[in-house]
Amino acid sequence: MTTTITRPTPAALDLETRLALVEAAMTARLDQAAVAFEVNTAHLPGADPVPAAPTEVVPLAPTAAPSPYSTPIADLLHRARIRLETDGWCRDALYDEDGAICPIRAIRLEAHGARSLADDACVLLLDRIQADFPGAETIPSWNATQTSSQPVLQAFDRAAHHAHTRDI
Repeated sequence: MTTTITRPTPAALDLETRLALVEAAMTARLDQAAVAFEVNTAHLPGADPVPAAPTEVVPLAPTAAPSPYSTPIADLLHRARIRLETDGWCRDALYDEDGAICPIRAIRLEAHGARSLADDACVLLLDRIQADFPGAETIPSWNATQTSSQPVLQAFDRAAHHAHTRDI
């Protein structure tokens, strides 16, 4: 007579339960490491105690990709485009209560006080806008007619590329 032993199948754990188990295991390992550190450094006169765990989580700041442009105006326009994309686009004011900004404010913020560089970037951006939209008189008037941020971001791309190819 043969006997078959069947093992019960383990219950499937949901994500929250698995995360709680991993957190408990990590806490135990960190506690063990802290005790080992204290034991191993107890004889050292200037050893600092294990620092307490931070009480709040500090979010990491996103790192921007390096600019593909080496010319100052092209680089400024590229950074302004990234800022506009990150902060959000605003069409009827310099900025709104949500922190969204207009194209000129994006340029001025990224120029970091270099007013002449910001002015040159605005002139070049308007030049590229007028090449595609001959009726555009100013950046704010053109910006106010846009229905989404996409044409604005494309204008920044074209202006940055133009500045790069002209080496300005």
